[in-house]
Amino acid sequence: MVVILNLSALTQKKISPKDLDPRYRKWLEEEVVYIISPKERDVFLQLETDQQREKFIEAFWKVRNPNPGAPENEFKTQHYRRIQYANQYLGREGPTPGWRTDRGRIYIILGEPQAIEKYDDLSDVKPTVVWFYNGKTEYGLPNAFSVVFYKSENTGEYALYSPVKDGPQNLLVNYTGDMTNYQQAYEQLNETEPDLARVSLTLISGESLSTASPSFASEILLNQKIPQAGYEEVKNAYAQKLLAYKDIIDVEYSANYIDSDSLVRVLEDPAGMFYVHYLVEPKKLTFEKFEDVYRSNLKINGSVKDLSGKTIYQFERSLPIKMNEGQMDKIKSKLFSFQDMFPLVQGQYRLNVLFQNTVSKEFASLEADLTVPESSSLQMSTLTVANKVDKNSQYRGKNKPFLIANYQLVASPRNDFLRQDTLALFFQVRGLTQDLKESGTFEYAVFKEDEKVRSFVKNVRDYSNPRDFFEEFPLSDLSPANYTIKVSLLDKDQKVLLSEQSFFYITPRAVLPRPWVLSLTKPPDDDPENTNILGNQYLNKQDISKARMLLEEAYRKNPVSDQFALDFCRVLFLTKEFPLIKQVALPFVKERQKYEFLQVLGQAGQALGEYAEAIAVYKEYLTRFGINIEVLNAIGNCYFQLGNIPEALVAWNKSLEINPKQENIKVLVKSAREKK
Repeated sequence: MVVILNLSALTQKKISPKDLDPRYRKWLEEEVVYIISPKERDVFLQLETDQQREKFIEAFWKVRNPNPGAPENEFKTQHYRRIQYANQYLGREGPTPGWRTDRGRIYIILGEPQAIEKYDDLSDVKPTVVWFYNGKTEYGLPNAFSVVFYKSENTGEYALYSPVKDGPQNLLVNYTGDMTNYQQAYEQLNETEPDLARVSLTLISGESLSTASPSFASEILLNQKIPQAGYEEVKNAYAQKLLAYKDIIDVEYSANYIDSDSLVRVLEDPAGMFYVHYLVEPKKLTFEKFEDVYRSNLKINGSVKDLSGKTIYQFERSLPIKMNEGQMDKIKSKLFSFQDMFPLVQGQYRLNVLFQNTVSKEFASLEADLTVPESSSLQMSTLTVANKVDKNSQYRGKNKPFLIANYQLVASPRNDFLRQDTLALFFQVRGLTQDLKESGTFEYAVFKEDEKVRSFVKNVRDYSNPRDFFEEFPLSDLSPANYTIKVSLLDKDQKVLLSEQSFFYITPRAVLPRPWVLSLTKPPDDDPENTNILGNQYLNKQDISKARMLLEEAYRKNPVSDQFALDFCRVLFLTKEFPLIKQVALPFVKERQKYEFLQVLGQAGQALGEYAEAIAVYKEYLTRFGINIEVLNAIGNCYFQLGNIPEALVAWNKSLEINPKQENIKVLVKSAREKK
């Protein structure tokens, strides 16, 4: 059962450019100032470390590389060549560096013009230069246009000319007419230089003007289209995703963000356990061919955080995919859907899933706000709409994504249908009273825009399961369009108690590309893996009592599991059950040679005051795993408690050699030396 909360993602604190290291400030405010999008700039100022900034800069250039496989980034090389040219040739008339001048800015954004006309030796016209461009429509620019620069005071630097703000009157040296009379100024300029007069009113070639009035389209060109041309073709999504997953993805992935569709539902199973069902459908899935085998390898990283940003659950999946030629032929024209599920304890959360293809270095992501309800009050889940349902799934009775109430739903995040399809609808209702079970009704209604085109009512008692509700709707009588399906729960007085709705649309197309599905089957509810997951979630939520109960249950069900034993010991430290920790950990060392339990044993012995025994265990740990600052400090503390100050100082000093910034250890060393 899920409630979408409309929670906004936590916005990270931005810094001011002046607070950046000089090299990054120069990069942001000088080197890429004209080609970085507002979204990219905003993300860059939210990054926290120089390592993250270096990763961003690499991704910034990578996403602009016209030939990703080439050894040299042609775009980057050309961009810095433009800056060099601007500084060398376009800043000569004044003290301003070339890249900061108007001509420098336009040159850096648009490059070298196709033609240049200079008007710098006319007595009646101020020094003016006209740059002509064409063939840049891919940047959202007109097919052909001019950019004009002039010296407003007859000397100094060239300024960008605007037909609206300046007008032909400002290009003339001795214009004495009305400064608001564009017609009069145009006629005077036209007598001297007809070609210049034409671009003085419109910069856009072929634009017709009914009167001698300046072109407002030219103003949009100068103030909107040309500035945006520096980043027009760049997809900003990579920058936002890089910020969201900056601590997870490697640089080689950072510019390869793939758009995807996704769907998340939180539903209660028959045993009362809540699972998050989710799917991710990237726009493409890349395979690498080696001999006759096609390979792809998926790496899934997920995290669930509470509303304060604290991590409640993390998971990772690694899924190699291998196909032969015949299998590849069957799926190569289809979409791909990755589906997964996991149990989750009650609360409100933010889900983030990072989907990486390690073969192509591409990544997609899923973000969703969700709620696992804490009360048993009357609630209706979000509607789940599916284009197909398998009522006799071979996985009945097991845990599998979107396998609900023994129905395997084939859900699409796009809710798209053909007219010959049957729409399957599933939802859950919790907290139904006996009165509602006997006399309540569901009203189903389909709307096309605001018009109700289909509806019917069904009694709650007509369903065999009082929590899981399933209906099917043939669509053959509906025309292609956008629709809304709405479900309302009514009491015996026809009062609406609950209501949920979902959009769907019917396409006029003859065929829809349905995806092939990679779906992970999960262990049953009572499997210790699920119990351990829930126990750790409660531990992260600081609910120690529930955590201890579940982590012990998982350990008792599978007492040979290293992870279950370590997690159980972790909660036992919080409840200060140190003898039980030794009882759990000792067999792993003695009988199974699992020496990672040595640190656990040492900590338990130290907490019990068994300092000599703890020192011996800690030293064995160091022998097997090498230097560990935490263990060195623990040895020092044990020796100190035994009154062996010299040995305590040896351990602590060794720890400080490795990390001299441990102020608490420095205090202990000072205290020990005074006692010595």
